[in-house]
Amino acid sequence: MKILVVCGHGLGSSFMVEMNAQEALKNLNAPSDIEVEHSDVMSASPDMADLFICGRDLEENTKNLGDVLVLDNILDKEELQTKLNDKLQQLGKL
Repeated sequence: MKILVVCGHGLGSSFMVEMNAQEALKNLNAPSDIEVEHSDVMSASPDMADLFICGRDLEENTKNLGDVLVLDNILDKEELQTKLNDKLQQLGKL
């Protein structure tokens, strides 16, 4: 499974959320075959990942990507972990 974190430019915030997502996956004892990467939202396409993560500000820009996990606060590690847990359980990955 592949998760792609997207932000406006694919630099700072998406990289930070990528690292936080990796930490959350570790905390959740998620399977090691789940990989996380980051990109800018304009380069992202539906075939690049199984699940996308973005901030609320980019929700409209990600509607065409497929399965998107939208964060209200990209700095909130607890929100990220909770939403990842819920999504991965829904997908049968946890």
